[in-house]
Amino acid sequence: MSQLPTDARIEQAVAALARGELVGVPTETVYGLAADAGNPEAVRRVFALKGRPSDHPLIVHIADASWLSQWADPVPETALALAAAFWPGPLTLVLRRARGVPDAITGGQDTVALRAPAHPLMQAVLRGLGHGIAAPSANRFGRISPTTAAHVRAEFGERLPIVLDGGPCAVGIESTILDLSGAHPAILRPGAIGRAQIESVIGPLVEPEAASRPRVSGALESHYAPTCPLRWVDAAAIDALLVAPENLQGALVLRCGGSIDPAHGMTLPDDAVGYAHGLYAALRSLDARVPASILVESVPDKPAWAGVRDRLRRAAVRA
Repeated sequence: MSQLPTDARIEQAVAALARGELVGVPTETVYGLAADAGNPEAVRRVFALKGRPSDHPLIVHIADASWLSQWADPVPETALALAAAFWPGPLTLVLRRARGVPDAITGGQDTVALRAPAHPLMQAVLRGLGHGIAAPSANRFGRISPTTAAHVRAEFGERLPIVLDGGPCAVGIESTILDLSGAHPAILRPGAIGRAQIESVIGPLVEPEAASRPRVSGALESHYAPTCPLRWVDAAAIDALLVAPENLQGALVLRCGGSIDPAHGMTLPDDAVGYAHGLYAALRSLDARVPASILVESVPDKPAWAGVRDRLRRAAVRA
């Protein structure tokens, strides 16, 4: 597949989706496991291949805001304003679903989650298909999301014959999810687009009450997890362990900033954007070494780090 010219790869992917097949696709956030969102049988194949619970809703990817009314009713002015500011990009909007949106997409809820992705290959596939694409992360349910085509192939192998290689994902963590279906807009999942950016467009947000939140992708307490246990450890404790690495007892370390011997772990940048870009690839790399555990140096508790902290918290919940 990767040997075909780009136009031929896109045509092959579009044809497969139109036949009801699944395709691995790149976005700027993570790679997705794509299906024609209007084909309930294809959507069910997504759930089966991922091992995803059937009541866990999917995000529908659309080309631009002009497609919103196909999936949402009503389309509020706040949605149009946010789309104008941030689409294509890593912001998902939860709206009231339009008539005819399959229950398989929404998990039986009266809401639907919509996003216009920025990756040019994904945009080309969307416009070639001419229809919304459901594309949760292309990994087994609950595990580390893929940020390269190689990660997708490692997850599914021959069960997913077509994987479009769009290079490493630019953002590296999943989109911000913003609920616009109720009386007050609220962030349901943090991501690269932060609260202050959103509030600059539509005004103050509220903290949603748990009972009133729609179910959305990636919001379960255990998610984004490696196969080995993952623990957060403060920087001083990491430094103390690395003075006498035998005290690691088979653990590997993921540092934020500082240096480390590659035999004992890896380092990611100490800025939120750079850290997010490399996070999932680093966790996959460390997990592949089959350590006793992964010790993640605590990251700053600042608004820019909200998406990273959310993903690490969910990855560590089982440790």
